[in-house]
Amino acid sequence: MGKMKSLAKDTAIYGVSSILGRFLNWCLVPIYTYVLKDSAEYGIITNLYAWTALLLVLLTYGMETGFFRFMNKETENPQHVYSTTLLSIGFSSLLFAIGIIILQNPITQALGYNGFNEYIWMMGIVVAVDAFTSIPFVYLRQQKRPIKFAAIKLAMIFINIALNLFFLIVCPWLLKTNPDLVNWFYNPNYGVGYILIANLVSTSAVLVMLLPEIFKASLIFDKALLKRMLSYSFPLLILGVAGIANQTIDKIIFPFLYHDYTEGMRQLGIYGACFKVAMVMMMFTQAFRFAYEPFVFGQHKDKNSKEAYSDAMKFFVIFSLLIFLGMVFYLDFIKLLIAPSYWEGLQIVPIILASYLFQGIYFNLSLWYKLTDKTRYGAYFSIIGLVLNFTINFFLIPIFGYIACAWASFASYFLIMLLSYFYGQKYFPIDYQLIKISRYVLITLAFFGISLLLVSDSAILNYGIKTILIITFLAYFVKKDFPLQQVPIINRFFKKTH
Repeated sequence: MGKMKSLAKDTAIYGVSSILGRFLNWCLVPIYTYVLKDSAEYGIITNLYAWTALLLVLLTYGMETGFFRFMNKETENPQHVYSTTLLSIGFSSLLFAIGIIILQNPITQALGYNGFNEYIWMMGIVVAVDAFTSIPFVYLRQQKRPIKFAAIKLAMIFINIALNLFFLIVCPWLLKTNPDLVNWFYNPNYGVGYILIANLVSTSAVLVMLLPEIFKASLIFDKALLKRMLSYSFPLLILGVAGIANQTIDKIIFPFLYHDYTEGMRQLGIYGACFKVAMVMMMFTQAFRFAYEPFVFGQHKDKNSKEAYSDAMKFFVIFSLLIFLGMVFYLDFIKLLIAPSYWEGLQIVPIILASYLFQGIYFNLSLWYKLTDKTRYGAYFSIIGLVLNFTINFFLIPIFGYIACAWASFASYFLIMLLSYFYGQKYFPIDYQLIKISRYVLITLAFFGISLLLVSDSAILNYGIKTILIITFLAYFVKKDFPLQQVPIINRFFKKTH
């Protein structure tokens, strides 16, 4: 239980930057949906950010996980690992940024953003800087410095949000009340561009804040070490590309597969906004991942490590299911965060939440091929999932639109979750508590089904029943798997049993 407390503590600290940070960014969605002229503009944001997520994985080429692996090898010099990784990612990121600036015209035309070259070069620089700063961030995680990690992440987010508010809320207000203050630089028709400017400035600020960690590198470039790291990380690159493509491929190809490109961008904007509504599950998964990865590599030599991994999986699933119920039960309140013109897409939220749950379980399961150096299996699984995802999207987007995208994600993550589990039990068997987990899944499905059957005209009655169901879930959890006697502060109210 002590290891679980340590993992929970780190998860909570990383959650300040991940969950709270993503939540604050999530709060920008209402601004975008209410302020931007129509959903097509939000479709542009959805499309561009999908590209940047994919490119960021390419530019880090699996070296984040490789960094953890080699920093924990007794045969490697930690300083050499850090400096070699930093120099490698820095050089490739610089080349990428230069290439984007040089080729901005043909890239703009290919993506259908004619006349907006600055969209491309701004996002190119953002991706390059993000890739480079990912190594100092991973160094902070390895050094168990979650507070500084969280502080810098939050600073970036607050800068980004402040600039978004300034350009999208304050400037339009000033343009009406005191135009001389802003009309010399502010263009009211440049909405998407200002979102990208805010991103560029906040990312650059992070680079400055991370300079002390960057200067700690010894600037030793070990070619032999890099070769070993790349050999380990290359399958993770394939895994990462296929993994992020599973999340973004629909948003990248959607406008080109829809029967009308302009309408496709509008539909993509609706899909992107409703997809964001479901991101609460991803926020939790991301916070858990930041703490779990160093925990896995740090504890794998412990004879009780498999028991700890099993407990981590159980608690992850339980809390994810609780998030699922909370989201679907109170979706009528949550939907108020986005403009009514986007509400037609809310039907995808339960599907996307389930997809994120499968994705999180898959991440938990992935420890077996990372610890046994069989990372190629992760690549195989992700490629299989991507092929299924792409196939469903390619054939069904023209027929069903973004509904096809949601079910494609669901099917893809469900498949790779199953594949990883069965192969993992062969090479690195862990006694996951499947019976307990299955009970929680069945309870969740039953409660979700009950919520769908509630047809009373009384909203108070409906939400009262849903709240009772949530409390029942929590009571079962406390009784079966989370004794309050072991919770700090609360435990003083319970008598110790001997």
